[in-house]
Amino acid sequence: MKLELGYIDIKDIKFSDISKVENGVLHVNAKELEAIVLEDEHLKAVSFDIAKPGESVRITPVKDVIEPRAKVEGVGDMFPGVITKVATVGSGITHVLRGAAVVTVGKIVGFQEGIIDMTGPGADYTPFSKTNNLVVDFTPREGLTAHEHEKAIRFAGLKIAYVLGKLGIDAKPDEVKTYDFPSVMEGIKAYPELPRVGYVLMLQSQGLLHDTYVYGVDMKQSLTTMLSPTEVMDGAILSGNCVSACDKNTTYHHQNNPVIEDLFSEHGKTLNFAAMIITNENVYLADKERSSDWSAKLVDYLGLDGVIISQEGFGNPDTDLIMNCTKIEKTGTHTVIITDEYAGRDGTSQSLADADPLANALVTAGNANELITLPKLDKVIGTLDYTEKIAGGFAGSIDGGGNITVEIQAITGATNELGFSRLSAR
Repeated sequence: MKLELGYIDIKDIKFSDISKVENGVLHVNAKELEAIVLEDEHLKAVSFDIAKPGESVRITPVKDVIEPRAKVEGVGDMFPGVITKVATVGSGITHVLRGAAVVTVGKIVGFQEGIIDMTGPGADYTPFSKTNNLVVDFTPREGLTAHEHEKAIRFAGLKIAYVLGKLGIDAKPDEVKTYDFPSVMEGIKAYPELPRVGYVLMLQSQGLLHDTYVYGVDMKQSLTTMLSPTEVMDGAILSGNCVSACDKNTTYHHQNNPVIEDLFSEHGKTLNFAAMIITNENVYLADKERSSDWSAKLVDYLGLDGVIISQEGFGNPDTDLIMNCTKIEKTGTHTVIITDEYAGRDGTSQSLADADPLANALVTAGNANELITLPKLDKVIGTLDYTEKIAGGFAGSIDGGGNITVEIQAITGATNELGFSRLSAR
């Protein structure tokens, strides 16, 4: 599949009477968006705010982050199976409002939601301190279940990103990149001497607000399968989970998956990017066995030489990670796993809940238990009411001066297991 991404650089965002993209500025008519959001009877009210890089602004509790994109040419439309009809996306032309993001906040859904600081030490841990953010604060109607609450906000955020993405259809891109993902046979013929490398993307699917959707299907209801990586760029995978903010893959992370980007950058040079496999992270042992069996079976069937495996979450999913790794290694295929660590605040605890000698090549995204103090900022979008309840917070997190001490687990994207983070090693 061949997909062309046209990047329109958004350098600023502002409220206006007319929604448009002009000279690198995203103009937003909040009243029009409000009407679209409140079509959902589950939502009572919505408000909009803007947060720009470097501003003294804190956003919390963050639920999802979405990048506005739009199909210009090709089959299907953005967010298929959810916002638009089901069709196989991943080909044609898509425009991207690079530098803009829709950030959803509001009353807490699950305790694993996060913080984005636009300046200060917290900003160094989240990529979303560098985006121009339209922050959408939702008030749900009383009496909703947690799943109804999460679904309403998820759909509303996607609708907003869909509408804003359409504003870039007629804009001239600042940069164009082409991603060509060949069939298995085409890749073998084109690069017979290069190692065939695949990517196994583990998707959070434990239920209880730990869900990921593929073409609108809850991934825990699916067996391990294959996608073209270009489908992911077109919104085929969407976040619907409230797992710990530090290693949660927001929808924005899926749209901009850096493992996919890096594999494409080396395709035809040092490796043949031959396959992308998606698998779930279910709760029960039988489901874990089934899914990891299928991962290894597909890797073996495709005759891959090496595989990168990325995890989402920690604890229970560590078992899925090690099962995928060891079973694939036993097929004779080399693996590298990407994960983060929960090694305790002093760094001396066991980093993963599971381990195996075959998991001998690992990239770490950092220790999520590391403590950080976030100084009081001038403005809060959302509310601080839940700071002590979210994962990484604790009783006494906020001191008398308004400073917040939390584990970096509470910061959105701090230890992202796709490597989409600002942490690095020297």
